[in-house]
Amino acid sequence: MAGISDRYRTVPGSAFDVDWGSGYDLVLLTNFLHHFDQETCVGLLERARKCLGEGGRVLAVEFVPNADRVSPPFAAMFAFAMLGSTPSGDAYTAREFERMGRAAGFAQVGVEALPPTPQSLVTFGPG
Repeated sequence: MAGISDRYRTVPGSAFDVDWGSGYDLVLLTNFLHHFDQETCVGLLERARKCLGEGGRVLAVEFVPNADRVSPPFAAMFAFAMLGSTPSGDAYTAREFERMGRAAGFAQVGVEALPPTPQSLVTFGPG
């Protein structure tokens, strides 16, 4: 595993209840944030930020629609699926991820496509 298997671990249990630990270089929130409303996402991102070591980052893999919320087609369809299958989930735009990241205390938020998949990598980091 890229020579890091001795430094990798998962934290079983509810992300809302368990102790996440501390000192992490990286926290992965893959295909997770879209299940929740923006306020809940900010809370989760705050929890993630607080468990990072100096210079640590949070990476999220998400479907990110354009600002028009109707393109690209797969991300727009995914937003519709979240509307019908979660109490308050959504496919968030890059601008919405930036606002959530800043509200959670991150100085840098970036979104980049992950071709050939329809998903994007959202990076939350220090200043």
